[in-house]
Order: sequence, then structure tokens, then C-alpha cells
Amino acid sequence: MINNVVLVGRLTKDIELKQTASGQSNTSFTLAVTRNFKNQNGEYESDFVQVVAWRQTAEFLSRFGARKGNLLGVTGRIQTRNYENQQGQRVYITEVVADNVTFLESKAVRENGQSQQPTQQSNNNDPFSGGSPVNIDDDDLPF
Repeated sequence: MINNVVLVGRLTKDIELKQTASGQSNTSFTLAVTRNFKNQNGEYESDFVQVVAWRQTAEFLSRFGARKGNLLGVTGRIQTRNYENQQGQRVYITEVVADNVTFLESKAVRENGQSQQPTQQSNNNDPFSGGSPVNIDDDDLPF
């Protein structure tokens, strides 16, 4: 079976490192992942994905100051857990368990709160536009 998740998104709040009773480091956070298509109103929507990180991964996020708005790459697996609430109802929680987390912006960009937006190339910068046609004879071809 395959259970592999790859996400790229922005943190919705600062990382808060916690410890279990047995001393294991952990943190849970929400990653805002923008969909790659527009809705009927011409706007991009985002999914808010719950992620949990344990041990070294959680400590890494805390040590390097993961803050609200940071762009992260997360690889991991989907996990569903459940519990019974005070009303006796079974509650199911689906989340991503992070195996690896990568900062996708430089430290300077993260500290200044700036985001790197991809730039689009305009036709004016196209090296193949506006040139003159090339004449190729059959004698010029190697085959």
C-alpha cells in the first residue's frame, strides 16, 4: 500500500513546541495550501490541512523559528484517529503526519515577512520572438 503526501503551503500561525508526558517533542499546525485552479468567481481557494510533526521534525520547526506565513514543503502520510467525546459520539480526525519539512524561502525573506512571488515572463523577453526566419536547405540537414 502507498500512503504518501506532498504539500506546499503557508503556516497559519507560529509553531508551538509541546512535550508528551513521556517527553516526546511534537507540534501540530495548519498549512494553507492554495489550489492550482480558480473557482467560478476567478479566485484561487485554499485548503487548510492539519499537520502533526514529532520528535526531530517538531524540534527543527521550533529551533529554526517557523512563523505564520512561512512557506513550507511537507512530506508525510495521512493518518486518521478517533476518540469518543463527552457526548458519547465517535469523533474522527484526519491529519498529515510530517516525516520531512523544508523551508521554501530564504531566512532573510522569512525574517522580513516578505513573500517571493513567482514572476511571469512577458513576450517582450522571449528570445524567440521578433527574429527573422531562418532558411534551411536540404543540404544543411545531417540526414
